Amino acid sequence: MKESSQIVVEAQNISKHFPGVQALKNVSVAFERGQVHALLGENGAGKSTLMKILAGIYRPDKGRLLFEGKEVVFRNASAALEKGISTIYQELLLCPNLTVAENIFLGREPLKGPFLSREVTARCQDELDRIGFTELKPGMRVADLTVAQQQMVEIAKALALDSALIIMDEPTSSLTPAEVEHLFRTVRQLKERGKAIIFISHRLDEVFEIADHVTILRDGELVASHPIGEVTHDEVVRAMVNRDLAVSLSQRHASPKGEVLGEALLEVKQLARKGVFAPISFSLHRHEVLGFAGLMGAGRTDVMRAIFGIDPVHSGQVFIGGKEVKIRSPQEAIRAGLGMATEDRKHDGLFGALTVRENMTMAQLGLGPLTSLLGLVQKRKEVELAKRYVSSMDIRTPSIATPIVSLSGGNQQKVILSRWLMTEPKVLILDEPTRGIDVGAKAEIHKLIRQLADEGHGVIVVSSELPELLAVSDRIIVMREGVMTAELVTSQTNQHEIMTYATIKPSES
Repeated sequence: MKESSQIVVEAQNISKHFPGVQALKNVSVAFERGQVHALLGENGAGKSTLMKILAGIYRPDKGRLLFEGKEVVFRNASAALEKGISTIYQELLLCPNLTVAENIFLGREPLKGPFLSREVTARCQDELDRIGFTELKPGMRVADLTVAQQQMVEIAKALALDSALIIMDEPTSSLTPAEVEHLFRTVRQLKERGKAIIFISHRLDEVFEIADHVTILRDGELVASHPIGEVTHDEVVRAMVNRDLAVSLSQRHASPKGEVLGEALLEVKQLARKGVFAPISFSLHRHEVLGFAGLMGAGRTDVMRAIFGIDPVHSGQVFIGGKEVKIRSPQEAIRAGLGMATEDRKHDGLFGALTVRENMTMAQLGLGPLTSLLGLVQKRKEVELAKRYVSSMDIRTPSIATPIVSLSGGNQQKVILSRWLMTEPKVLILDEPTRGIDVGAKAEIHKLIRQLADEGHGVIVVSSELPELLAVSDRIIVMREGVMTAELVTSQTNQHEIMTYATIKPSES
């Protein structure tokens, strides 16, 4: 019988609160030497918060951390790194203008004049060879690498630190199957050397292949923790999503049109972007809300960006109102009758230095009745329109001249929705429309989505929250790794089925 591994890091009763969100609540979990410990949960379950506490980025409100049996307090990420905890982040933290070797040994590089020593270059090559990333060379500039190759550099950078605990946050998200196998061989070598590894992933097939233990978080609480051999795929999925299921299903929208679909407002035929998402075909009808489900990196946002002309496509067709359109920019998308509220409200949706009025009418400039023949904004019309939408959308703001950054997240989102409604779109794409807003504002936006559909619009909702999709949509398309894996009728499905399609490996075709 295998002896118990020594505990490297233990979290005891960890809690963490952010404004409006209890991210973690009394979470206790231990990570042992020679063990791959999978940390699972839906988006927003608390995985990233726990990871950042272990890595020294956040400090817990309550609870404590033990490192090799002794309590530690990490004041910053450097303190955790020095103690022996390294992290491979999903969002790459590389210096693009430096070489592979310079990135891997950044901050630890013994220099010979202005250049890295031959010793470090050789050590870098040894590390790359050991991991199996032989296509990388120490002297390559990171900016010249593909995203997958940059992910490989990030992995090599963390592994080169020889830490006691290595946190891997979606480390395979940009890797090919062959590269994943290289990584897993390395993980197994690290296990043999007594390293503790936290493996965060949405890919359950990989979890069952590499993990020894699995811990599942849901709504900031630890709901299950078992040796991997004691649970099944279905049991893991059920533990991840089984929250308020009966309530969300009872609140599900019942479409008045039943199985009869109206006029097709948007048709997408074999649309593809090489290396990002495979050919996808679907339609959106008048009076319909079409949901898009999938986990992080599934390709949902990439499809929407391509339809809206933000990113180029390599093949496929888009039809609006039965007519084929060629959309090469957001401006052309707006003229064709599309509107899109992006996933990242702060960086892609708001103009932080501008007012509520200016943010609200931005999409009208140069396209709508607010701009004169001379290209000048007609302020009187702009003010009238902004006031009308503040009233109809119940936007809580002192005035339309208030800076947008002064509003709550929910009211900021209403301003963005107002911006697109002003363009009178046939089709409105909403990417994570309720992310980061409170329950009351979320309910109002759900009501608005259904109202728009009832008025004759077609609405696409991309959301990581399955209860949200079940509550507002008529049909749900599920994606995984750039592939459409299912098209489901909302009234005939549930969270368990959707999550299964979001985590199973797409069939080879």
